[in-house]
Amino acid sequence: MIVIGLTGSVGMGKSTTAGMFADAGVPVFDADSVVHRLQGPGGCALPAIERRFPGTTGPQGLDRAIMGKIAFDDPDARRALQDIVFPLVAKERARWLARQRRRGVPIVLFDIPLLFESGMDRQCDLTCVVWSPAFLQQQRVLRRPGMTRERLLAVRRAQMPTHQKRRRADVSIPTGLGLATTRRSVRKLLACLRKRRLSGCRHA
Repeated sequence: MIVIGLTGSVGMGKSTTAGMFADAGVPVFDADSVVHRLQGPGGCALPAIERRFPGTTGPQGLDRAIMGKIAFDDPDARRALQDIVFPLVAKERARWLARQRRRGVPIVLFDIPLLFESGMDRQCDLTCVVWSPAFLQQQRVLRRPGMTRERLLAVRRAQMPTHQKRRRADVSIPTGLGLATTRRSVRKLLACLRKRRLSGCRHA
């Protein structure tokens, strides 16, 4: 089995690109959706979060507006939250990967926003980063409900800069040239991997 790690900063088109892998038949582990479930109503991360950050959780789960103000402005708080959530996500990911191995799946994708920051790149055979020009990223993000320039700057500060991700990743996938171009990049990478030429797929 080949494990691909996919990452990208906010607004770079990571989810759209992950969907292209899924459309091509590659099972995708969506870390964001797991985090939302763990922090949603009745989520198993809530008790530990409430102990560390009193008043941030309730019947509807984690209050993301309150937690966002705390975590984005305080690196120590952000790390404390990650220390609670990351191990739980890791357990979910291990169970999911075991199921794919039992099925004999040849290629899987980890869709992980903090792939490098969490060290999860070390568990991948190949890492990919999606990227687009900063102005396009800003246009995409500011179209989201409740998003402001200040919040976008806070999110950027909390994530590894894109130029660093591109240096560390094995494959760089552009998302600013249209969906057809991104889809061709995905198909080219998968064609290479399906021929088991792992080393030749890097920097595709």
